[in-house]
Amino acid sequence: MSNPSNVLKTKPWGAFFYRDYRFLWGALILGSMAVWMRILGTAQWLLDETGSAYWVGLIGVVQLIVQIPTTLWAGTLADRWDRKRLMTFSYGVTGITLVGLGVLNGYELLTPALIYLGIAILAGTQMLSGPARSALLPIIVPSKDLMLAVSTDTASSNSAAIIGPLLFAVVALSAGLTTVFLLAGALALVASVLPHRIRAAGSAEQVDNAPKLTQTQQTIEGFRYVSKHPILPGLFLLDAGITTASFYREILPVLALGLFAGGAGVTGFLGTANSIGAIAGAFFALALVGFRAKGMLVLYASFAYGFILFGFGMANALWLGVLMIGLLGAADAVTVAVRQTTIMLTTPDEMRGRAFALMILAAQTANNVGTIWVGFWAGTIGAGNTMVMGGFISIAATALIWIFWKPIREFRSEA
Repeated sequence: MSNPSNVLKTKPWGAFFYRDYRFLWGALILGSMAVWMRILGTAQWLLDETGSAYWVGLIGVVQLIVQIPTTLWAGTLADRWDRKRLMTFSYGVTGITLVGLGVLNGYELLTPALIYLGIAILAGTQMLSGPARSALLPIIVPSKDLMLAVSTDTASSNSAAIIGPLLFAVVALSAGLTTVFLLAGALALVASVLPHRIRAAGSAEQVDNAPKLTQTQQTIEGFRYVSKHPILPGLFLLDAGITTASFYREILPVLALGLFAGGAGVTGFLGTANSIGAIAGAFFALALVGFRAKGMLVLYASFAYGFILFGFGMANALWLGVLMIGLLGAADAVTVAVRQTTIMLTTPDEMRGRAFALMILAAQTANNVGTIWVGFWAGTIGAGNTMVMGGFISIAATALIWIFWKPIREFRSEA
């Protein structure tokens, strides 16, 4: 194929005509499967062992403590070191840690303290790879095709997220959580090999005559860049406000039990439905590549997310809950695609790792605070009422950004 860009304009799978993207995709899909199996496996282990939503919600506390400093460090490293090597290191440590959890559980030596230690390590390695991978994509795919490539990327990662929860459900029910941890570790170890196959340069371009800065100075420089950006702070705040009030992915075992009186099977089913919805949302974003008002697209999707939360919280049948959580995934996928594309298009390569790190930091902090929030309120007022409350807060947060952040309303990308 002589011109991959022409393919990308018409085919959602056109990104695969870029050789390096295929290896980047392979690492993404295997790593995403491992992450989902880890998320559901550790939460299910804690719920089975303690029987308490509060102990599951404590996952957010552990991750929050680890991910804030790790993400800032990872973003600066992605602009200083070889991004491909960072990905290999991250996936490798992830695989070894998951295998370790599986072995400990197999010998009945695993305890809540060790689970939380494993979660802390895995949260750190996940954050280490994120900025490096995101910063590589604009080097591999031309800027004019980034919205299509990011949407394809989103669909692919959510395809892995379908397989991950399904594998979790099947393996957990048939072979137990020990095998879940071992299989997730094996997937991560395979993912660690793939970045070495990428031919594109792994190190960031350096500005001529730029002063040599320490890692701390570069981190501060990244903060300054993002804080002065006309669009990114508003997008990050919007995502943080909505996610804090409604984050459900790490707490799915609690929601499955509270809403539908289900166990690991229902947890995997809800996770799969959410990922299918996210894939649909990513393809919807592909169809809207020509829609230039990308900022308004984020706002529309965020309003939809809030209203769908009402439906999820009030679902009185599993089929309705599956539909609602699928729609939540679709709305979220649209906002993810636009946020990532905006960073790639508006940030120079030498700053991109830090910009993505701050986006991930905002998102993961909100995820962890949201896990604590949802876990606490689900144990206090019930899972359904917690989701309905999250819907009200999400709509209010979106309305505030709509009113007070004019650059988002006016943001237009190139046709």
